[in-house]
Amino acid sequence: MATYKKRGYKPKTKEEEVHVEEENSTTAEVFNTLDETASKTEDWVIKNQKYIFVIIGIVAVGVLGYLGYKEFVAKPGQTEAMNDMFQAQKYYNEAVTGTDKDSLFNLALNGGEGKYGMLDIISEHSGTEAANLANYYAGMAYLNQKDYKNAVSYLGKYTGKDEATGPIAKGAIGDAFVQLNQKEDALGYYVQAAQMRNNELTTPMYLYKAGVTALDLGKAGEALKHFNQIKEEYPTATEASNIDAFIGKAEVLATK
Repeated sequence: MATYKKRGYKPKTKEEEVHVEEENSTTAEVFNTLDETASKTEDWVIKNQKYIFVIIGIVAVGVLGYLGYKEFVAKPGQTEAMNDMFQAQKYYNEAVTGTDKDSLFNLALNGGEGKYGMLDIISEHSGTEAANLANYYAGMAYLNQKDYKNAVSYLGKYTGKDEATGPIAKGAIGDAFVQLNQKEDALGYYVQAAQMRNNELTTPMYLYKAGVTALDLGKAGEALKHFNQIKEEYPTATEASNIDAFIGKAEVLATK
């Protein structure tokens, strides 16, 4: 990482002047790289969704299996809801891993082959765990389709109790708000997502997004706090690989 000189510093010799020019060039290059990274907010959604969706699919299978067993024993109405949801979930999983994403996400939302979609599950089985989970699927499907207002609406109705989907839902709302150019709202949801659970997957991911968004909003001090937490508590996370550069930028901007 480049070393940053204090403002007003002047080199005393020609050799030192050349060194400072080289150093400033390196600093500018780092800053440009970081600025480019921070500005590509739409890439966040694309890059992270592919990874997140696979995890969601795995988590959802486990959640559905657990709920199906629990509700089959306790509440027949819940079992019917889970059965009705099967085809919609299948469409969703195919959309995550397939190529014809738009049409498959539409089928997941609205149904097909005479089967319910996630929106039908929400309206027909209100109050069930299936409807709760359908809010999550619907919100993520809308996010993938770049319908950010509906993504916020449905994800906001989801209550996640497991280790992954709760934070991911909050973070996905943050992603949607970034795309709606409501970055203050996005920052708040990224912080919530980071604080919901303490794990190696979601916590550093959303601390990183919170830090980059805070930088973009001119809140260098807050960004520095998030970046330092990644470095200190999650040194093996993917987000920690270039965290020193972000810490350096935040430190410089915090002094201005």
